[in-house]
Amino acid sequence: MGAALFCASAAHAQEAKVLRMSFVNVKEHPHGVGAERFAELVSKKSGGKLAVRLYPGGTLGSDMQVVSSMQGGTIDLSVMVPGSLAGVSKDFGLFDLPFMFRNATEADAVLDGPFGAKLMELLPPKGLVGLSFWDHGFRNFTTSRKPIVTADDFQGLKLRVQQIPIYLDMMKALGANPVPLPFPELYGALESHAVDGQENPLTSIVGSRLHEAQKFLSITRHTYNPLVVVGSKKSWDKLSSDERKILIDAANEAKP
Repeated sequence: MGAALFCASAAHAQEAKVLRMSFVNVKEHPHGVGAERFAELVSKKSGGKLAVRLYPGGTLGSDMQVVSSMQGGTIDLSVMVPGSLAGVSKDFGLFDLPFMFRNATEADAVLDGPFGAKLMELLPPKGLVGLSFWDHGFRNFTTSRKPIVTADDFQGLKLRVQQIPIYLDMMKALGANPVPLPFPELYGALESHAVDGQENPLTSIVGSRLHEAQKFLSITRHTYNPLVVVGSKKSWDKLSSDERKILIDAANEAKP
């Protein structure tokens, strides 16, 4: 009887559809916590028939690599900054324009309204599906050599930036030397002084302990970054309408 129960339990476990979710932040980061909450909600709402397996810290690749993998159907889900999607749909690069929003309330009104919905509609033809926007916060600079107080302070600084063209152009215009690096490589680059500084929301600066390798924080709030919970359309097309609703509802409820 014990063997029969074990077989029944194993068969039940095998019924779960496992979805792989990648993100570049560590699991202790607020968005890692959000992803974990998302996975819990998906399991609960589906009665255990859907399972989300998390891959934090960029273990499955950079955001750019993950976008390509999702289009190919080898990764099912991710959470990333909109600029990482600008390569497949340039309108997502709008959020990287400096000083677009004065506060998070203003940004949320745009993201949760018709404009945000329209952006999500651009993804399916590109092999992706948007589930939800999450909050990430305003980006600020940290440095090791000197604080950034005026625009002149950027001169000659080696600053890590996202692998997104507008950030390269912005830093060059300010007289800095931009160094594009994937996020998982950032802490090591700061610690070894391969770069002098970087820019990220406070959630990432503290959540990934970047402040431990830096001396100065400059609250510039130069861009507002949401996050996008995004999925592979190839994976999405294999799900039932009920399963899709579960993922969307869980993503909205799990917002950090």
